[in-house]
Amino acid sequence: MKGSSPSRVRLLWLMLPDQRPYRELYWLSRMRSVEVTAVGERPPAEDVAFVRRPYRRLTRRFVEAGTLAWLRHLDSIPEDADWVASLEFCSLVSGQASGLARRRGARQVVLTWANDPENPLYRIPPYRWAARRAFQADLALCLIRAAVDHCVALGIPAERCAVVHPGVDTRLFTPAPAPPEDPVATFVSSLEPNKGIDRVIAAFDLARRFVPEARLRVVGGGPMARVVRRRMDRGDRAVELVGPLDRQGVASVLRASSVFITAPRPTRVWNEQFGLAYLEAMASGLPVVTTRCGTNHEAVPPPNLLLPDDAEALAEGLVSFLGDAERRDVVGRANRRYVQEHHDLERQIGRMEETLLAVHARSV
Repeated sequence: MKGSSPSRVRLLWLMLPDQRPYRELYWLSRMRSVEVTAVGERPPAEDVAFVRRPYRRLTRRFVEAGTLAWLRHLDSIPEDADWVASLEFCSLVSGQASGLARRRGARQVVLTWANDPENPLYRIPPYRWAARRAFQADLALCLIRAAVDHCVALGIPAERCAVVHPGVDTRLFTPAPAPPEDPVATFVSSLEPNKGIDRVIAAFDLARRFVPEARLRVVGGGPMARVVRRRMDRGDRAVELVGPLDRQGVASVLRASSVFITAPRPTRVWNEQFGLAYLEAMASGLPVVTTRCGTNHEAVPPPNLLLPDDAEALAEGLVSFLGDAERRDVVGRANRRYVQEHHDLERQIGRMEETLLAVHARSV
């Protein structure tokens, strides 16, 4: 853990229940001039100071920013802070962050991936209340370009918005020394209906008519695992359910793969915003085949394939890479260079830090 220093900016991060590790809090914790304290019910995976506070949670139906939950006893937190930070304007925790920042004379930053100002959560109390409070934040740190338009549409001045795309660890996610000989497609995502594993399996079965030796690995867990198991019950061993893995495990599977595939589809309250899994696959030297959904074009540039949510279209895209080792090698090398140039983890963390410190300097 970083030691305390008066020269560092002190930042209080209000965690969401079910917060995913090695993302927003991790990036903040790696900033050299920022001293982070996280507040939540369970200690985070990241190496930061931690203050335990319970949640009041009314339902477990929703997760992440849509969680109907808030932190209790925030005013008893002893640590001083220059900034109070949280994830997404619609989260109840971001509404709490606004009140806490005002009471303590601190500034507020909201990190956001949001790309849909028509999201119905903004019209539902208490999310509407929380968002309106959070709209007063000193900085909207937008992790995708579309989030700026989102914020402006909600009434947040553009001058309080800044875009810094996220990065991935290009030393962990790296290509294999030699390309895999077998044509292996890999799906890495939660096995929820909106992530499209059912469409991926249908496309894979069509693709095998042209590339019969192809295999599909599925990494992740969730309710749609039953769809994968049903496909595995056929007994031909072309589909393998690996299950959930940590970052090192995902990196190892990607290095042994030929193509990365997912098939996200929008829901009433969600569409694809970016997708770090795309960057991890590209950093690993894989071409990407996926559906065009939300703003995932910000993560997946040509000549990777953004296709309609259609099994035949996805199958054609799979065949174009699985059946052509030279093409996937060329695209994979280009993807690796692209991620190194635009999404290297340390460089992007540095840009986030520069953005935060610039606003801090203007406010002091």
